[in-house]
Amino acid sequence: MALAYSHHTVIVYSVWERALIPHFRGRPCSLYSVKLPWQKSDEAPAAAAAAANRAETPETDAEPAKKYPKGYTPPKGRPTPKRLDQEIKRGVVRDPNATTPAQQYQKNKELKKSMSKEEWKAYKKQQREEAKKHNREVQAKMDAGDERYLMDRDRGETRRFVRDWVDSRRFMNNYAMPLAILLFLILFIGSWYPEIAGAIAILPMVFIVLILGEAFLIGKRANNAVRAKFPGTADTGFGLGMYAFSRASQPRKWRSPKPQVRIGETVN
Repeated sequence: MALAYSHHTVIVYSVWERALIPHFRGRPCSLYSVKLPWQKSDEAPAAAAAAANRAETPETDAEPAKKYPKGYTPPKGRPTPKRLDQEIKRGVVRDPNATTPAQQYQKNKELKKSMSKEEWKAYKKQQREEAKKHNREVQAKMDAGDERYLMDRDRGETRRFVRDWVDSRRFMNNYAMPLAILLFLILFIGSWYPEIAGAIAILPMVFIVLILGEAFLIGKRANNAVRAKFPGTADTGFGLGMYAFSRASQPRKWRSPKPQVRIGETVN
């Protein structure tokens, strides 16, 4: 016998009546065996059976996730390369036998203990002379356009071509710095003469418009020349135009690498 509660009425079912009622579990009625409007006829028994299994089957203990400390990085399957090796590979460190600053400091510290005051001064003077000589050699190779000593922005055949293209031409931007100093002096002197200050005030605006207008033309023409010389290159666009403009806006003697072509020379 089993009892089922419907509101306040107690209904007693026999064994054979329970067999006729599907999904009867000998406990108060629930919606497990009720067909919902959006369910098909075959889905209601399956949903009820699944719900019964979830209710009757005890949850198995899942394997707890392994906890790692904060900042843990999983191993990548290979040893981490040394920074010095990577800098030598990228060309940041050009002398593989050079000592790091920490190693040089430790070496100097040990030498200072073993030297007299006069010997230490002579040693430091020799170090300064060697450093100046090394810097001059590196600068000379940079000025000559040696790819091993150039910065990343100057490396590549397209950048070399743009440098030669700019160096072989005259632009108003070549004189931007001297003109800016001259304009500043004119404005400074004009402040003493109020009657001409209004006419002079328009000069900075004209100067800026001319400089920016020519900068746009330099960038566009440099990109066109690079696309014609290197049809498949991806080193074009705004970055290349700014590179050409920045070089054109510097006085010729201040440019690095130094110009390798004369003004008016044909660049191929």
